Amino acid sequence: MEAVWRKSSYSNASGGECVEVADAPGAVLVRDTRYRRLGHIAFPGAEWAAFVRLVKADAGQV
Repeated sequence: MEAVWRKSSYSNASGGECVEVADAPGAVLVRDTRYRRLGHIAFPGAEWAAFVRLVKADAGQV
């Protein structure tokens, strides 16, 4: 199954400086839109969820 990539709502509107994520079985894939050809990094789902919680807490969104 092909990954369905999505961009952060905080990504640069002009198309640069974007991070994309995609769900995969048991993982979340992350890549830089400038360097898609270099592939992606896979994070286990629990680690990605912990990362998102920390980012939201730091931004005061929890």
